[in-house]
Amino acid sequence: MRLCAFDLDHTLVRTPLDLAAMAADMRACLEGAGARLPARDERYRVGELLHWCKREMPALESTLWTLALDREQQAMDRATLEAGALAAVTGARRLGFVTALWTNNAGAVTRGALERLGLAEHFEIVVTRDEMRELKPDPDGWRVIAGLVNGAAHGPHGAVRGPHYMVGDSWVDGLAATAAGVPFIAYRMPPADLARWKIEAVTTLTDLGALPDFLARR
Repeated sequence: MRLCAFDLDHTLVRTPLDLAAMAADMRACLEGAGARLPARDERYRVGELLHWCKREMPALESTLWTLALDREQQAMDRATLEAGALAAVTGARRLGFVTALWTNNAGAVTRGALERLGLAEHFEIVVTRDEMRELKPDPDGWRVIAGLVNGAAHGPHGAVRGPHYMVGDSWVDGLAATAAGVPFIAYRMPPADLARWKIEAVTTLTDLGALPDFLARR
C-alpha cells in the first residue's frame, strides 16, 4: 500500500500563523514566571521552549499550550487553500496512495479547518499533536500514521512498505521525514534551508498541483 503524507500550514493552506511570535509569547510567559533561559544568539523555537518548560517548569506547560492554541485558532480562522492543494491530494488518491495529514497543530483546530476548506473528505488519516508523543521534527507522528495504516490493512506489514512520501514546506517536515526514513518532497523550500538542515529532498515543487505527475513518474 502506498502512502503520501502532507503537512498543513503553508503547504496545503495559507495562514498568518507566526511561529516566531508564538515563541516570543511563550518565552515572555516563562520569564515572567522567573525562568532563566540560557543566553544564545539564535531565538528559541516553540518546540524548544515546550521541552524546556516540561523539564524545568512543568506547572506552566498547559499555559504555554493555551498560548499556542489561541494563535493557531486565530490563524486557522483566516486560512485559505494553497493553490494546487486540492489537486495534489485528490491526485495522490487517484493514483492509489493512502493520504495522511501530519501536523503539529491541535486536533480540533486542524479538523475544523479541513472541513471548512473542503479537504476533510480527501484524507484517510489525520494525525495532529493530540495523537503524537512528540512534535515534528521528531518522527513520532509517522509511527502513529504507520500504526493506523497497518491496522487498517489487518496485517503486520501492510501498509507503509512504499513507495511513500512526505510533502512539506519546512525544515521540521524534512527532518521528521528523514528521521522516519520517508522520502521528502519539499514545497517551496529555499535551497539554503535544505542545505542548512542537511535535508535531501527527492524533489522540490513550486507548484503543488504538479505533485500527482511526480508521483506517477515515480
